[in-house]
Amino acid sequence: MTRVAVIGGGAWGTTLADLLARKGEPVTLWAREPEVAAQVAREHVNGIFLPGASLAPALAATTDLPTAVTGAEVIVSAAPSHAVRAVMTEALQGLTTRPAIVSVSKGLEPERLVTLSCLLTEIGQGAPVAVLSGPTFAVEVYHRQPTAAVVASKDPELARRIQALFSTPAFRVYTHTDVTGVELGGALKNVIALAAGIVDGLGFGFNTRAALITRGLAEITRLGLALGAEPLTFAGLAGLGDLILTATGTLSRNHTLGVELGKGKTLAEALAGKQSVAEGVGTARTAVALGERHHVDLPIARQVAAILFEGKTARRAISELMEREPKAEQWR
Repeated sequence: MTRVAVIGGGAWGTTLADLLARKGEPVTLWAREPEVAAQVAREHVNGIFLPGASLAPALAATTDLPTAVTGAEVIVSAAPSHAVRAVMTEALQGLTTRPAIVSVSKGLEPERLVTLSCLLTEIGQGAPVAVLSGPTFAVEVYHRQPTAAVVASKDPELARRIQALFSTPAFRVYTHTDVTGVELGGALKNVIALAAGIVDGLGFGFNTRAALITRGLAEITRLGLALGAEPLTFAGLAGLGDLILTATGTLSRNHTLGVELGKGKTLAEALAGKQSVAEGVGTARTAVALGERHHVDLPIARQVAAILFEGKTARRAISELMEREPKAEQWR
């Protein structure tokens, strides 16, 4: 058995904690919200972020970070990307051991413009880090619908260890060594999913969506190559697979938010009353800044950021994308 701490009581963190607990692993889930931790511990449900799901009775929950991580051999970092630095710094301080860290959040560090694995390596002072990503809606994983994901680490042995930890008959995990590519695919697909939702909200059809997703993948790949990722990674689960899921699936928070923006709502109006985080909002601005740093043109991400933060209308953004200077399909 492997003692696991899952840091983040959202839908994905709760689902993974439940998956591991049902395998017989001793798991403690940390949640920021006291009501979430209390529900999980006493009633074995998370009515806020995973409603209608009965959780493993053996799953423990707490709002105290030191309690959650004490004795853990693996720590799963599942907080929203913008909170990872603060939450994981507190979680890891004072630890006398170096547990493996598995990042499952899909975003970028907004202050330093780095991937979350880079951040976690720094915070963990050299602790081994792996990244779990892929096309994985939490509720479908919870219901044990056949799902495939990928775990990436620079240490192949760590990747195999985490693969074995998370694998079940319904959750198939592949290994990879391209940590940068896997992370960028998981983060940037949220921005393209926002854009896909926007064109759906505008009432455009399948042609528009297909073109948007395809050019979005090209955009993600361009930035990935500039950061040293392997091009074929973006044709895999963490690239094309996750992009298709998030840009077309009705369970996608980012696509749903994009639809509302396409219908004319402001960002504040579209986010009103929502407790779950749409990671693509913060990632859009971070991605544009990262592209500028590395001299990579990200036209879709730039237009999404302009809609989100500059008041640009969705129709004007689409027009500007369509009227750009003609180029060859493959370009850098």
